[in-house]
Amino acid sequence: MNDNTKKWIFLLVLSVIWGSSFILIKKALLGLTPFQLGALRTIITGVFLFSVGLKSLKSIQKREWKWVVVSGFLGSFIPAFLFAIAETEIDSAITSILNSLVPLNAILLGFAIFKIGFTKRQLFGVIIGFIGTSILIMQGADLNPHQNYLYASFVIISTVMYALNVNIIKKYLQNVKPLSIATGNYVAIFIPAVIILLFTDFFSSETLEHPNFKMSIVYVVILSFFGTALAKVLFNTLVQISTPVFASSVTYIMPIVALIWGFLDGETFGVLQIVASMIILLGVYLANKKKT
Repeated sequence: MNDNTKKWIFLLVLSVIWGSSFILIKKALLGLTPFQLGALRTIITGVFLFSVGLKSLKSIQKREWKWVVVSGFLGSFIPAFLFAIAETEIDSAITSILNSLVPLNAILLGFAIFKIGFTKRQLFGVIIGFIGTSILIMQGADLNPHQNYLYASFVIISTVMYALNVNIIKKYLQNVKPLSIATGNYVAIFIPAVIILLFTDFFSSETLEHPNFKMSIVYVVILSFFGTALAKVLFNTLVQISTPVFASSVTYIMPIVALIWGFLDGETFGVLQIVASMIILLGVYLANKKKT
């Protein structure tokens, strides 16, 4: 299988996995606080990755470790908390839609900071996708006027971090194995997550006896294995076999998956959102279409 075919398969698989992550966060928050969820998600993911990837750390050069650490905090640690906080006020589907800002930020930051070029077609495709995303956001606001959209700022901050991370991987960690990057990320952020969890009253009787506690743990385990551990390795591979713009385009397809989950969970869904989703797919196509 050539890289061109492989990258599209990875993109679709990641879209389904990460598109489903938002509803898992929403369900996990029924029995956990945002900080408990973020810390527990990081710890469980770390355990999964350590069990299979510790030996791969030997391949990371000393000069690369600083970028692995930075990547860990920007691409995993901080967003895990910010997304959980955001979903205490806004729907899971809307959160995934806001996450679609990543490709635009990846192009802008890639050019401004990392001197990574882009084509006019890529920029046009990202703008088209962003228009579709904007329609989804406005429609979501109209359908859910009771939600506090100030919490959207937590998602927007995360998209900037994700954009920085994808460019760091492409520029400084291109030759590091994807599993090594992911495992190294969690070596850096595992202890901070444990410290945070210890300060969240996670082991108190109030938390442990909560009626939704057990199911919340199940959701976090699923989220940690598929939505974080496995997805991190797939995403790092995708960045290396494609471009930062293509890899971050996964955030344009994720909302479609998230909207379906949200609809099944009773979140409001409008016809205009279907149209906007089609516009988003057009943007993905244009941003990644090769020159004839």
